[in-house]
Amino acid sequence: MSTDPKSTTTNPPATSNFLRGIIETDIAAGKYANRTDINGHPQPPVVTRFPPEPNGYLHIGHAKSICLNFGLARDYDGRCHLRFDDTNPTKEEQEYVDTIIDSVKWLGFDWHDDDAVHLYYASDYFGQLYAMAEYLISAGHAYVDSQSADQMAANRGNFAEPGKNSPYRDRPAAESLDLFRRMKAGEFKDGEHILRAKIDMASPNMNMRDPAIYRIRHAHHHRTGDQWCIYPMYDYAHPIEDAIENVTHSLCTLEFQDHRPFYDWTLERLAEGGFFKKPLPQQYEFARLNLTYAITSKRKLLQLVEEKVVEGWDDPRMPTIVGIRRRGYTPEAIQLFAERIGVAKADSWIDMSTLEGALRDDLDPKAPRATAVLKPLKLIIDNFPEDLIAECSAPIHPHHAERGVRTFPISKELWIEADDFMEVPSKGYFRLFPGNKVRLRYGYVVECTGCDKDAAGNVIAVHCSYFADSKSGTEGSANYKVKGNIHWVSAKHALEAEVRLYDRLFTDPNPDAGGKDFKLGLNPDSKKVVTAYLEHGLARALPDDKFQFERHGYFVADRVDSKPGRPVFNRVVTLKDGWQAK
Repeated sequence: MSTDPKSTTTNPPATSNFLRGIIETDIAAGKYANRTDINGHPQPPVVTRFPPEPNGYLHIGHAKSICLNFGLARDYDGRCHLRFDDTNPTKEEQEYVDTIIDSVKWLGFDWHDDDAVHLYYASDYFGQLYAMAEYLISAGHAYVDSQSADQMAANRGNFAEPGKNSPYRDRPAAESLDLFRRMKAGEFKDGEHILRAKIDMASPNMNMRDPAIYRIRHAHHHRTGDQWCIYPMYDYAHPIEDAIENVTHSLCTLEFQDHRPFYDWTLERLAEGGFFKKPLPQQYEFARLNLTYAITSKRKLLQLVEEKVVEGWDDPRMPTIVGIRRRGYTPEAIQLFAERIGVAKADSWIDMSTLEGALRDDLDPKAPRATAVLKPLKLIIDNFPEDLIAECSAPIHPHHAERGVRTFPISKELWIEADDFMEVPSKGYFRLFPGNKVRLRYGYVVECTGCDKDAAGNVIAVHCSYFADSKSGTEGSANYKVKGNIHWVSAKHALEAEVRLYDRLFTDPNPDAGGKDFKLGLNPDSKKVVTAYLEHGLARALPDDKFQFERHGYFVADRVDSKPGRPVFNRVVTLKDGWQAK
């Protein structure tokens, strides 16, 4: 799947996405055709934007929005902007800007169009936003309110009662304009005055009851420093930024549906003032991603980090993009997941298995195979010569012969999985037990002869004999018919490695629903660390290299803790969904 935002797709994926119908109707009608920017450059018929606030790390819900905005622009020969809505200096940091840029790039998208770079910041427009606010005051569409925050809240009313007009609502425009300029000059304290749009305090839509558009905030901004002490509100800045950037389809989640009338009101008033030409951008809402067994509240994710429930924002159990990236997810899997869940107008829950299934489907044809023993038990081949090292081989990928084979040695002492031996076998057990024969995968047939135990009665080693003419790939192998086939690694040659067995962070499918304490749903087994023995060739694994450990699942060399020759592996996902049976 192409991730080039300039490429086109003649047959977009046939998933449920009502936004495609809207865009295709607009294109057919030529709604946004023949537009140019302020420099006279032609504009594409579809311009979208991804507008995060740089106040935290992005999560899987943001990944859906990234894939949606950049994907639609790509599919309809359009353009998508990355824009930071940095209008709240007390919560925003350059660290978050950097990680957001890195996350969008990792997902496979960028914001370049020919020779232009469409990376923007709300702070780029502070001067224009201020000038437009002055216009709204002069035109009678805004006023400076000097009520306290408590007074404004009391007069706002509720869903059953209309609000009450502020005693400052009919302030002369000249007086409001003077106060607004003095606000900008830093003459007043935080909260002493606020600029509000003059709309309708009796509106049934609470967002239209004279919403705030500028507040005083004496705070250092990560880009503009101390140049400003008044900052625009998001609901005011957002539609203006869209219009400045010639955005056509402004896509946001359902919680902004009630904000759309103010979005339209703001642009209509400014179009009347000659700031913008029609057609204006239009806002469309879609259902946010609600994923089972996960939380996406920034506040709650921060709580997990600060209380050290997890090991940081990039903990592989976190639903943050940096977390799922470190876990071993691929950009292609996230894009596939976004396509499969589609885009709807109503909220619904997406099961975690859908995300994990997309990951398996992406990794299965890509990941080279390897052997790993995660619960090691020593297997001693008593009749195997001490000095013999035989070479075995296996395909790098069973369905892609062109990728070649991997080789590994077999010797007298091996590591096998502890689950592959039972002194007293249960019904239907075909692996190692005294008197039974099994094939060592890609190696010899062996017959179990007994075991060693420690003082507590625990099995510490299994003994067997091998049949020298039974090696896989030789003529003699056909003479042996066994039901059991187990995997192994040579004890002398194996790579000893730390392997982290990650699972879902929560056992509760809806950990924070209904006001529950989400921490009560934490999975105590979400991380287990084992010392494993791996096929020796894995010593060459580089950070982010992914493999299928046969029988166990998909694993990735940790991108942070792996060292040359000493990789640390994270389990990305099991081979099958084990949660269906839980």
